[in-house]
Formats: sequence, C-alpha cells, structure tokens
Amino acid sequence: MVETPRAKSVMLRVPGWPGHLPGQHVDVRLTADDGYQAQRSYSIASPPAGPGEGSDHIVLTIERIDDGEVSPFLTDELRAGDQIELRGPIGGYFTWTGAAGRPLQLLAGGSGIVPLMAMLRTRARAAAPSPARLLYSSRTWATTIYRDELAQLAASDRSLSVVHALTRATPPEWTGQSRRVDAPMLRALAFPPDQAPELFVCGPTPFVESVATLLVDWGHAAPAIKTERFGPTGGPPQEESDGPNG
Repeated sequence: MVETPRAKSVMLRVPGWPGHLPGQHVDVRLTADDGYQAQRSYSIASPPAGPGEGSDHIVLTIERIDDGEVSPFLTDELRAGDQIELRGPIGGYFTWTGAAGRPLQLLAGGSGIVPLMAMLRTRARAAAPSPARLLYSSRTWATTIYRDELAQLAASDRSLSVVHALTRATPPEWTGQSRRVDAPMLRALAFPPDQAPELFVCGPTPFVESVATLLVDWGHAAPAIKTERFGPTGGPPQEESDGPNG
C-alpha cells in the first residue's frame, strides 16, 4: 500500500511468527546473487494479533532512501511470492501494552510514526479507556504517513488527539502547526508532568534529542521518556544507516 510518494506499507507472511508487542521491530536481510548481504531494521506497523487470532502476517512501513541498499528493493521491487530473510520480533524497551492505564503521549518525527502507529492501532482495537495524544512533525503534508487513517482514528475516538506540525511547507488551507516542535507547542498540546503520561518519542536523532530535552525541562522524569531514534548516529527502524540497528 502506498502511504506517501516515498513510503509504502508491505505485508509479510512469517511462518511460525510468535507474535509481537507494539513498538518492536524486525531485521530484514537481503542477499544478492554474488553473495553480498545487506541488513536493515524496520518497525512493525501492524498491531499484535488479538486473542485467539493466531496471525502469521505483519506489516512494515518503509520509507525509500534513494542511495539505500534495502529500502529501494522493499518499496519498488518486492513482489508477491518473493522470499526474504527476517529476524524478530526485536526490542522490549520501546513497547506499549496499556497495562499501566496512564495517559499515552506519542511524539513522532517523520517515519518515526511507524512504531507509534502500531501502538495507536493496538489501542483502538482494545478500546483502551485512557486518553492518548499524538504530536506528529512532518516536513510537508504530502510526506505525512498514515494521515487519512490518523484522521479517522481521531474522529472515531474523543479520547484521542492528533496534531500535525509541518516544518517546511504547508498547504494553502493549512490551519495547524507550521514550525518545529518547541516548548510552547509541547506545553499547549502534550500531557503535563503532573498527569504522569507514558511517553514515547521516535524520529530522527536531532528531533528525538530536542523533544526529550524539552520534556525534561518541562518537568517530566527522564527515565519515563522512552526514545527510539534513527539516522547516521542512531540507526534503528525506518532508516538506512550505519547505526547499531542499521
């Protein structure tokens, strides 16, 4: 499924899939005819199977990196019936189950929305009663992943707030945020420290570091802020990189 001009969601059948938690990722490895291998990590976008469902399918949303070794194949060349190597699920820290019953605060930059979308899909399926807020920073409206589904989720659930911030260009009719996430934006739109929300921040390294610092300066406890970053210095899901997960 095409999500944006550069991002696509693909469904993979994984025989023997043990199930996963929202926020986990997988390693995908490709092997060329000459034996050369490339491996990258991608967050799982789909929610876990419900009780008794027993699904062996997962969905990955991949943003194409022009000079990447894996994402161009997954977004442009992968066809039904192709086989790829996959390892997972991986990661236990950046996961959400809703068991804490606290407000859920999600902050995403770019394709960092993918693991957070798995959380929102899981929350919607479970009809979780605790409130949730998403603040999603994108370069443009055209590059905003899942924008229609996010609108549908928010429209059908009064306890979910979705706010977009565009940092490079806005449509003529745009009335939303049109700058990078800053302290005034957070204080106006995010849960305050005294509500002790579960906090998840995912996106490019500069975004994650900036937002996490702003949250701590506001009064949120640093250990309560769960972060996942990608890019040249961080590396996990959604990006081609030289980082530990790329």
